[in-house]
Amino acid sequence: MLTLTSPVETCLHRLPAGAKLGALAALVPALLTLQSPLWLSLAFLGVLALHLSGGGRFVLRALVLLRPLWPFGAVLVLWHLWTGDYRSGAALLLRLVTAVMAANLVTMTTRLGDMLAAIESLARPLAPILPPRRLAIAFGMVLRFLPAMSEIMAHLREAWQARSPRRAHWRVLVPALLAALDDAEHAAEALRARGGAP
Repeated sequence: MLTLTSPVETCLHRLPAGAKLGALAALVPALLTLQSPLWLSLAFLGVLALHLSGGGRFVLRALVLLRPLWPFGAVLVLWHLWTGDYRSGAALLLRLVTAVMAANLVTMTTRLGDMLAAIESLARPLAPILPPRRLAIAFGMVLRFLPAMSEIMAHLREAWQARSPRRAHWRVLVPALLAALDDAEHAAEALRARGGAP
C-alpha cells in the first residue's frame, strides 16, 4: 500500500487535520451550490494557488494524483461540445477538478495518523452504532488502497501493451481484481497479527 502524503513540506502540513477536513467539508457543498463559471474559476484558482505555494515538486505530485480524472474530464468536454452547452459544461468541469484537487491537497498535506485521529474524534457520536476506531481504520485503508490500485492498473496495462498490439480495456480487470483481493488478504492478516481493529 502507498501513502498519499507529500514528502515536500508546505505551510499546510502544519495545520491541524481537523481544520483541513472541516474546510474541505465546507468547500465541496459550496462548489455544488455555485453555478457561475466565474465564481467556480475563482475557487479553482484559490485551490491552485495553495498547490503552487508548495513549489514545483509538490505541484507535479498533485498532477500525478489527478491523472485518473482525465478520462472523465475528456468525456465531459466532448459531451458538452457536442450538445453546445458550454456554460454548464465549464461549470461542471471546474466543480469536479476543484473538488478533487482540494481533496488531494488535504491528503497530501496531512499524515495518515493525524487524519485517522481527526476522523475517530468526529465519529465519537456514532459510537453506539459503529466503533469510531473501525470507521477511521476503514477510511485509512481506502486512502491507502486507491493509489495502490491505480498503480497496479497502470502496471497491468503496460504489461499487456508489451505483449499485444491490441488495447487492454477490460482484459486487465480480472488480474486487477485478483491483485486487489491479494492485497486485501495481506492487509487482513496484518490487522489480525496486531490484534484486529478494536
